[in-house]
Amino acid sequence: MKIESTPWYALFVITGQEEKTKVAIEATFKDIKAIVPTRELRERKSGKWEIVKRKLFPGYVLLKGEISVEDYYKMKTLPLATNFLKDEDGLLEIDKRELRALNILLREDENVGISIAYKIDEKIKIIQGPLAGFEANIESIDARKGRAKVKMDFLGETRIVQLGIDFIDKI
Repeated sequence: MKIESTPWYALFVITGQEEKTKVAIEATFKDIKAIVPTRELRERKSGKWEIVKRKLFPGYVLLKGEISVEDYYKMKTLPLATNFLKDEDGLLEIDKRELRALNILLREDENVGISIAYKIDEKIKIIQGPLAGFEANIESIDARKGRAKVKMDFLGETRIVQLGIDFIDKI
C-alpha cells in the first residue's frame, strides 16, 4: 500500500463479506484498487498456538482511485456493499496521516505481521516487525496471548486494535 496523490476511501460492507466485496469491486472497476487489511494474531486451538489472520477493520473495504458519480451509484448496487463513509462535502477521503500509519504497518502487502519485542525494565522495545517505531502508540500488552493493544487514528476516530507481538529474551 503506497501513499500517492490518488485518493483513498472507505466502503462500509456487511461484516464477514469484505473479501467477496473486494473481489466484486476489482472485477467491476478496473481503475479502483480494493484492499481488506488483515492482521496476524496468535490463538490457542486444541491446546496449540496457531497464527491466524483477522480483519484489521471489520466491515470496511478500503478503495484507492477516483470514484465518479457513475462509479458511486454502480458500486452501491453491489449486494454486499452498504454505504460509503461521507462528510458534508461528499465521499470522505481517508486522511493522509492515517494512510501513512497504515502504510507503515502494512508494508508490502495487506497484512500486519507479528512484531518481535523484548522488555527492558518496564519498557517494551520493538526490534522487528510492523510495530517498530510505534512504541508510543501501544496502550497495553498481553504477553500471555501475544497481543498488543495499539492506538490508531482511522476515519477521523481513534481506535484500539489488537496486533500480534512475540517476546524474546534480550540478546
